[in-house]
Amino acid sequence: MTYKLTLEYDGSKFSGWQVQTNARTVQGELQRVADELFGVAVDVQGAGRTDAGVHALGQVAHIKVRDSRRKYTPSHLMIELNDKLPSSIAVVECETVPQTFHARHDATSRAYFYQISIRKAALSKKFAWWIKEPLDIKAMQTAAELIAGRHNFVRFCAPDPSRPGEPTTVVVNSAEVGLDGHMVVFRIEASHFLWKMVRRLTGTLVKVGLGEITLDQFRSLLAGKKDAKLDVASWTAPSAGLFLEAVRY
Repeated sequence: MTYKLTLEYDGSKFSGWQVQTNARTVQGELQRVADELFGVAVDVQGAGRTDAGVHALGQVAHIKVRDSRRKYTPSHLMIELNDKLPSSIAVVECETVPQTFHARHDATSRAYFYQISIRKAALSKKFAWWIKEPLDIKAMQTAAELIAGRHNFVRFCAPDPSRPGEPTTVVVNSAEVGLDGHMVVFRIEASHFLWKMVRRLTGTLVKVGLGEITLDQFRSLLAGKKDAKLDVASWTAPSAGLFLEAVRY
């Protein structure tokens, strides 16, 4: 039996999605509870490996169960999982799918958004990056529009130890910056994402908004060109404002 789950979680409580030794992770908590419920070791995989402190509204995971005498309907499993999981993790949908379904391999795209607060906000500190200086939102919007398409994002990623030699070309379906009240929201959807790619794109968009780099410099970075004066790694946005919004199949 294979179950497809949609989850939301407050990433500030965890060292990311992926199971780690001696660290509390979302996958680790889901694995622990699923193993307990079914009485056997089950296979738990997610569609996206969110980093420490990154949140999710629409993470997708699968639970593959073999050789268990315990049976659950999707609605019953959802109730049991939510009862036993920490309060910062919630299963919002559960359904049975074909045994061949794989949460990561079958996904066609992932959508993220990043929240930047343009004022001090007492209630959203864990979920946004507060920029105190004025931002040129129109310049950020123009820069974000350049991101859509096929680009070499080598200047916007960090080497992933678990995926050595990973190609750095990514097809971005859409990218935009909008203003929602006091929040500047950067949304992006792509086939897949490189390690720290969204946070570095966000940090660089903020540099554009602050007038510290030009649109031509942003274009140069999107072309994969190296410039010693542009230290994108040091511009990586904090994890607090990033959300995995949805996974498409």
